[in-house]
Amino acid sequence: MTFRKNEFSVGAVALAVVLASLWLPAFGIAAETAAAKTGGPKVADFKLANGLELVVIPDHRAPVVTHMIWYKVGAADETAGKSGLAHFLEHLMFKGTAKNPAGRFSTVVARIGGQENAFTSSDYTGYYQRVPSEQLRTVMEFEADRMTGLVLTDAVVLPERDVILEERNQRMENNPRARLGEQMDAALFLNHPYGKPIIGWRHEMEQLSRDDAIAFYKRFYGPNDAVLVIAGDIEPDAALKLAQDTYGKVKRVDGLAPRQRPQEPPQVSPRSLTLADPRVEQPAVQRSYLVPSFATAKANKLSGQSEALDVLGHILGTGSNSRMYRSLVVDKRVAVSAGAYYDSSALDMAKFGFYASPGAGVTLPQLEAEADAVIAQVVDKGVTDEELERAKSRMIADAIYAQDNQASMARWYGQALMTGATVEDVRTWPDRIRAVTAQQVQDVAREWLDKKRSVTGYLIKDTTAPVQQPAGIQPVKAEKRS
Repeated sequence: MTFRKNEFSVGAVALAVVLASLWLPAFGIAAETAAAKTGGPKVADFKLANGLELVVIPDHRAPVVTHMIWYKVGAADETAGKSGLAHFLEHLMFKGTAKNPAGRFSTVVARIGGQENAFTSSDYTGYYQRVPSEQLRTVMEFEADRMTGLVLTDAVVLPERDVILEERNQRMENNPRARLGEQMDAALFLNHPYGKPIIGWRHEMEQLSRDDAIAFYKRFYGPNDAVLVIAGDIEPDAALKLAQDTYGKVKRVDGLAPRQRPQEPPQVSPRSLTLADPRVEQPAVQRSYLVPSFATAKANKLSGQSEALDVLGHILGTGSNSRMYRSLVVDKRVAVSAGAYYDSSALDMAKFGFYASPGAGVTLPQLEAEADAVIAQVVDKGVTDEELERAKSRMIADAIYAQDNQASMARWYGQALMTGATVEDVRTWPDRIRAVTAQQVQDVAREWLDKKRSVTGYLIKDTTAPVQQPAGIQPVKAEKRS
């Protein structure tokens, strides 16, 4: 399952629902600064001697904690020809160690009334548990053990490979919209590994082996390549002591190299594609533009551009008052749904996109032209002061309200730290959003929403072929993930 445009795992579905309902910008994770002004949590940031970074977000409203360990490795870091390896290893991390055989960790978490699972993205892999506060040490001991102690044999690796292949069947092959997104990413990223699916290409997944998994594990999993985020009923000093007693005993991994990936060449031509599938019930048009993420804007001294894109995405496509929805659905009635998004949380370049489904009698080219007209109006005439202030106020308010979910807070801080931000960047996000001007919003629309930087996809119903299930393996029962 995909969510926030860049993750793949059943494991974080519950958190994904929270994010989808709020639709916060990527640095809407930054509720902390505004919260501090109203008595909110004060986030602590530590570094252990072995290189592990620890972030603690106190929240004493309930006697529970959310514990998340994040590794700075995702699908974009895989060896060429080994797509799906990061997600495969995520599954294999539940297969046990010499100290804790397969199933023991999950059994203990269930017995103490906790929840657990994992998720993989292009830029990171994460594992989380939500448990009673007094059981925090327990899950920290388990996670510290499997950080470097994983034991893998063909007897557990090969059946799990069948599981991820069936997962691809269920989540991708059987989902026309997911297949369209997969094809659009492959067309948008001509050279960067963001162009390959997080779950992997089937023909490469079929060849993944125990040796591949072990080599990947030994290369990337270690305390100096990880960030631990703890949110909930614990004080920072107590969390630090527990981390030193558990994770602090794990040795550093030698030879970690900076993540340097192939970058995109200049985009010189718009691309388009059409996916026809007999299972399509509602046609759609989608477009993705290649734009700066927060990290790339920061690295290239494009001050304020990521924040301006955040505000632009909100004005164009978030909610029933957005430009896209009002124009296409309410006023012109050429669409039954429409919206836009920007997700700044990528280590390299990010995507800005829009989507719409046509009303009766409206063709996809007609709908695309109407969406282009909405964008052209922003490029030519900018946005109003009223739109700007409404968008900024809503974005900051949503970020503050989101503090009510400790798991979301842990997730947002972790995701930010995995994709080039710091705790201070997170803290100062509301102030940077407040500083965005109408001129900046118009400028980023003019500079980055250029069709030659984009891929446009049409999803249509194939009426010439019967509905057929894709060829594949028989379903295999998974322990936690599917």
